[in-house]
Amino acid sequence: MSTQTVLNDLLEECWITTDGEKMSSGFDREHFEITHSLTEHPLLQIPELMELADRTKKTRPAGIYYDAGNIRVDQRWDQMPEKQFSVVETMKRIETCGAWLLFKDVQKDPQYKAFLGSGWEKIKAKIGNNLQTRILREDALIFVTSPKRIATYHIDRECSFLLQIKGTKTIHIFDRADREVLPEEEIERFWTVDNNAPVYKPQFQGRATSYTLRPGNGVHIPVNCPHWVENDDNVSVSLNVNVQFIDTIRANTYRANHALRTLGLTPRPPGQSPAVDFLKSRSMVPVVAAKAALHKLASLRKSS
Repeated sequence: MSTQTVLNDLLEECWITTDGEKMSSGFDREHFEITHSLTEHPLLQIPELMELADRTKKTRPAGIYYDAGNIRVDQRWDQMPEKQFSVVETMKRIETCGAWLLFKDVQKDPQYKAFLGSGWEKIKAKIGNNLQTRILREDALIFVTSPKRIATYHIDRECSFLLQIKGTKTIHIFDRADREVLPEEEIERFWTVDNNAPVYKPQFQGRATSYTLRPGNGVHIPVNCPHWVENDDNVSVSLNVNVQFIDTIRANTYRANHALRTLGLTPRPPGQSPAVDFLKSRSMVPVVAAKAALHKLASLRKSS
């Protein structure tokens, strides 16, 4: 039996081992601790991740992001220090260089495609609730982090499972419904013009739920739940599996509300009137399509 077959076999079972009832009732409704069985998976160890970094740089350079430096919890992603080393050199210096590396869409690498294979399908079946019909896209990410490094405060468009593989760290997750922590205006800007729109408010840190992550456990993070991470004095490796939903009505309602707010109005938040949300969403369809077309045109011009 080949090594690759053995590795794939480890991913054929339901590798998130949390109780099915909790997975189903809590999915994208609340954050909660999970357990998993992938701690010893060979492809998630530093030597294999070094090879993945080198391979990704050569074949999918957009498939890896990294930065390094002394980062604050409230630092914007467009304020990150300039890179001092190549991605491969950064991996070699991971113990000392203050780095945060993100491997994107690792399932696109032939050796890692099984991370979204049959085991993941069993996890989705455990969640139930017609999940597959609601998914726009799904992907697997890997984070590699230097000792003491912080991952800044932010929210995501995706619903995720964060699994700790190596090292320990603490993730602080806030209630997405707390409008003092996360005002409507910040959500609207996030969905419309600024991925860094949510602003960390230290006076509300006590409202966060803090999870200590160690090999074998992890956490489920619903869409738009604010969070930030502080690594312990060790190298950390985490696997993150994301699900983005086909939820254009809610997203477009936030975009419409952002436009209305710029006109001096105080729009009604999503969820209060399905009919109003639908009308707002429909009004944004041509705007979103136009922005997508302009973005594609800009990409083509860059590549030509």
